[in-house]
Amino acid sequence: MKILIANDDGINAEGIKCLTKILAEQHEVYVIAPDRERSAAGHSISLHTPVMVEEVKNYCGAKRTWTITGTPGDCVKIGINAILSKNEQPDLVISGINHGPNLGHDTLYSGTVSCAMEGAMLGFPSIAISIAGLKFEQKYFEFAARFVNSLIPKLSEFKFPPKSILNINVPALDENDIKGVAITKLGERIFTDDYDKQMDSEGNVYYLMAGVLINDPVDSDTDVAAIRNNKISITPLTYETTIENAMSDLSKVLCREDLCNWF
Repeated sequence: MKILIANDDGINAEGIKCLTKILAEQHEVYVIAPDRERSAAGHSISLHTPVMVEEVKNYCGAKRTWTITGTPGDCVKIGINAILSKNEQPDLVISGINHGPNLGHDTLYSGTVSCAMEGAMLGFPSIAISIAGLKFEQKYFEFAARFVNSLIPKLSEFKFPPKSILNINVPALDENDIKGVAITKLGERIFTDDYDKQMDSEGNVYYLMAGVLINDPVDSDTDVAAIRNNKISITPLTYETTIENAMSDLSKVLCREDLCNWF
């Protein structure tokens, strides 16, 4: 299988190195990653800024590897449309392994999830994978990479819905402490939106994020609850944001008796 791997932590991150090394043992892997960390970049792309591309040799067993000066979204968008040849087009796009969780509403800010979403927008089955924790030991990345490697053949029986990805979070735990897999929906959020107001030595005011952990019920079917229960969370997500069942109600309010011609 041909696999395109991208991320938002940059080409030198341990997560993408480990994922590439393990998947390259069985698959034809191509890597396109930012030349530096681009965490929390969201789904941004470069419009008016030139994106520099440099090929990297001998990268963790990958068939070919490039770094770019653009965003995580650029990695997949430029990669598929400009860098990869017709014979190098992927069967699967994988983003990660991210250094930190992508759970709940935080997926909206995630460069990791956005890489995968870009793949889905271009019509390719896509996966985002993250380590859900604050400790990033090599063994956690290795387990997550092996999990993805074992997941890929199982997905041959799964038809990705249009405009969708699978968002995977793996607890930062020893393998023996992980209690299984949960198919989940997005939770609300992980932290409260609190900020500390501070002042530097010159009297300038600045703010630091200081949110505290929210304790969602552990018996819910959310990704946040799955991680708290020491389970791997797999959440199908879509970028289709139209609320179709609200269109007729809105039309009745705004467009009755040709009211939509009010302007």
